[in-house]
Formats: sequence, C-alpha cells, structure tokens
Amino acid sequence: MRKKSSTANRGFRVADQIQRDLTELIARELKDPRVGMVTIQSVEVTPDYAHARVFFSVLVGQPEETQDALNQAAGFLRNGLFKRLMIHTVPTLHFVFDRTTERAADMNALIAKAVSSRSKDD
Repeated sequence: MRKKSSTANRGFRVADQIQRDLTELIARELKDPRVGMVTIQSVEVTPDYAHARVFFSVLVGQPEETQDALNQAAGFLRNGLFKRLMIHTVPTLHFVFDRTTERAADMNALIAKAVSSRSKDD
C-alpha cells in the first residue's frame, strides 16, 4: 500500500520540477517573439509520464498566439527538459491557456458591482 502513495508523490514532484524548468527554459532560451511574458500556472503529468498538460497565463500578448507558439516549440522545450531531468521518460508537452485569472477578475468585478449597487440602495 505504501508504494502507491510514493508513486503519486513522485508524479507531483516530477510535475513541480517540470514547471520550474519550463519557466526557466521559456524565459532564457526560447527566442520566439510571439511568446511574451508567460507564467506557468501548473503542470499535470499522466501516470505513465508520456504526456504533460502545461497550464499557462499571459501578462503581455495574445493568449491564442502564445499557445500556438508554445505548442510549436514543445519539441525544443522537451529536449531542454530531457537534458535537465533525471527521468527515463520525458513527457510530450501540451500547452493550455489557463483562464483562471480572467475568471477571478470577472468575479471580483461582479462582486464589486453588486456591493456598490447594494450600498446605493441603502
């Protein structure tokens, strides 16, 4: 039973290390002008380490254009990860734009609007 928890923890550790290494690789080695200021939000790795979904947000630039550029550079980034990670299988990278921050800003705006309309009624 103990082996399952250590295997699950290993998946989280690998995903965390991929997140840190990708952040550095994108900032320092990726020269694509379509990739602006990118923040890697999280990484989900499949149990067999064959695929990794990389969730990112963009501070500057177009999300769709950035996603296309990152997916085109996935092979280059995977090669960089292969040199850094000490695992047998480096996952294929799939970049997905994370809309969580946009949704949070929308929710904050709705809450602020509701509070201001409520205070006007009082």
